[in-house]
Amino acid sequence: MSSSRIGYLVLALLPLFALPKAAHAASKQEMVDLLKAVDDRQRNQGDWRSLIYMEQKEKGKVDVAYEALVFRRSQDQKFIILFTQPKASQGQGYLRIDKNLWFYDPSVGKWERRTERERIGGTNSRRSDFDESRLAEEYDPEDNGEAKLGAYTAQVMTLKGKPNIDLAFPVIKLWVDKTTKNVLKRQEFALSGRLLRTSYYPKWKKAYSESKKMDVWYPEEMRFYDEVEKANSTLILIKSVDMKPLEANLFTKAWLESKSR
Repeated sequence: MSSSRIGYLVLALLPLFALPKAAHAASKQEMVDLLKAVDDRQRNQGDWRSLIYMEQKEKGKVDVAYEALVFRRSQDQKFIILFTQPKASQGQGYLRIDKNLWFYDPSVGKWERRTERERIGGTNSRRSDFDESRLAEEYDPEDNGEAKLGAYTAQVMTLKGKPNIDLAFPVIKLWVDKTTKNVLKRQEFALSGRLLRTSYYPKWKKAYSESKKMDVWYPEEMRFYDEVEKANSTLILIKSVDMKPLEANLFTKAWLESKSR
């Protein structure tokens, strides 16, 4: 091949190997604003009731399927999970009130205080997976640039927990779809830097909220993978959502106990 042809070939190939322009580094305020947008899309600003299905896979154990009702109230951040299936878990429940998380087991008739690290029903889910998103209130974000995640372009950021807040995970790496502001993927870490759990949110759905007077988005499907016990995983499906006002006395220990009798 002549030297001139080689020269043309090199020039033609240069764009293929050209380095991409450095992406604009987002400011701290831009990251905070994005987190607020993520939170706002999921906030109902009222009451919430949903029916959920959970499937737990653990190494060496038979898969277990659960059904539960989730209730929450935006005004004072109250929250309940009431298990309805399987029979062995019927009547068990969690109540979050005054920023304390309580677990009730009707078989022993006792309430026990739990931390935010509590595995809900023994699965790889946490209370925060079902509650309203409060990332901007609980974490400080740091820009990690953009990344492709399948067909999506995601804003990647690292979140570090604010002091004096009880959190299931003190450090989170988050992938947010730049178009919709929905979360696509999360990786959650211990303070030591050890990866504990990876979560995916492949399906999002919207429903109209009367209290908010606009649409609310929620993850219709969530998949959690245990990064310590690699064979363990949890699938959660939100089967239905109702945002009508709930009875005033619902978020009490007495109410949850009455459903367990």
